Amino acid sequence: MKKMKFLTAGLIAAMMVPAVAQAQNREIRHDRKELREEQRDLRNAQRYGDRGDVRDARRDVRDARQDLRESQRDWRRDTRYQNYRAPFKYQQFRVGSTLRSNYYTSAYRPAWDSRWGVPRAGRNLTYVRHYNDLLLVNERNGRVVKVYRNHFNWRR
Repeated sequence: MKKMKFLTAGLIAAMMVPAVAQAQNREIRHDRKELREEQRDLRNAQRYGDRGDVRDARRDVRDARQDLRESQRDWRRDTRYQNYRAPFKYQQFRVGSTLRSNYYTSAYRPAWDSRWGVPRAGRNLTYVRHYNDLLLVNERNGRVVKVYRNHFNWRR
C-alpha cells in the first residue's frame, strides 16, 4: 500500500513538470499580447486623445513591459535548464568535425523550442547540447553543421 502511494505521488509529480513549463510559456505569450494591446492603445491616445490619455497609456505600456520582463526572468531561472553537465570532458567542436554517436544520443538532444532563437533543425539534422554549446549535427554521419558557442551561458 505504501509503495503504491509513493508511485502515485511520483507519477503526479512527473506529470506536473511539463504543466509548469507550459504555464510559464502561456504567461509569457499572454504578457506579450498585453504589451501589444497597450502599445496600440498608446498610439490611439497619441492620435486622438489629450495629454492625460497619453500619460496614462504610457504608464500602462511601461507596466506591461515590466510584467513581460518579470515573466521572462522567471522562465530563465527555471532550474530544469541549469547546471547541465555531460558525462565526458568538454571539447570545442568546429563545423565539419565528426561526433561519435554517444555524443548525440537522445539524452543530449534538447527538444526544439522557439525561445532559443535558433531555426528548427532540418531533415536528418538534430540539435545537440554539449555543455553550454549548441551543435547542429547531421544524424547520418555525425558531422557538425553549425556551432552556437555559449548558447546556454545566458541562463546563469
